[in-house]
Amino acid sequence: MNHRLIAAMAQAGETAESLAGQVGVDPKTAQRWISPGRIPRPRRRSQIAGIVGRDVEDLWPAVLKRREPPWFRPWVEIEREAVALRGFELAWVPGLLQTEAYARATLAGETLSPSEIDELVAARVGRQAILHRLRPPMVVAVVDETALRRPATRNGHALMREQCEHLAACAELPCVQVQVVPAGTPVYPGMGGPFILAEMPDGARVSHVDGQVQAQIIAEQADIATLERRWARIVGEALPRAASLDLIREVAASWT
Repeated sequence: MNHRLIAAMAQAGETAESLAGQVGVDPKTAQRWISPGRIPRPRRRSQIAGIVGRDVEDLWPAVLKRREPPWFRPWVEIEREAVALRGFELAWVPGLLQTEAYARATLAGETLSPSEIDELVAARVGRQAILHRLRPPMVVAVVDETALRRPATRNGHALMREQCEHLAACAELPCVQVQVVPAGTPVYPGMGGPFILAEMPDGARVSHVDGQVQAQIIAEQADIATLERRWARIVGEALPRAASLDLIREVAASWT
């Protein structure tokens, strides 16, 4: 629980309902703000801090210790609030389902210092806590089979076996569904690149579209509709859940 926020609310005579009314959100959303790991978006944090008469840093000290790149932080906050996440990956295992070793391997070719890599890996692995909280989001991950067949490092068979086994374990979580697009599939809409669709508690949808330099967060409904159509076609090319899990285990066993 966010005991700092609870104490500040009590001292200011505020409840989740009264905060919700002043900030303009549903009371259930305001109630979630006192839960572990639930951090409001920056604008909401400023509003709440003003209402209870505290500094943002006093209520959410963790925001000053963020390890992920500044441009990625808005998406992390969306990810934490989302009730459902649907994503497609063409070349990588999705970040929420990566092992620490695999995450480190994906960053090895970048012009980063060892300490910077450590920070980024810790941030990526830390994001996975949402899968194990009391009320996790529903996560549907569609991955191209080539991402599972491509070694993350030279002579990285053990690393890839561990990653595929971890992916299979994640796929058995109640909140996670993993589907694989077979390697022999002809050209399909996923070839255009990876993206994630997030559904928020109020029903709004936001997307994260990856790029070579940095990702974009998209909220325009016309663009979201385009991605929804592509998502439907990509899922149509993927194996069913059980068959996908069998394939993941088969690939894991091949990494000997």
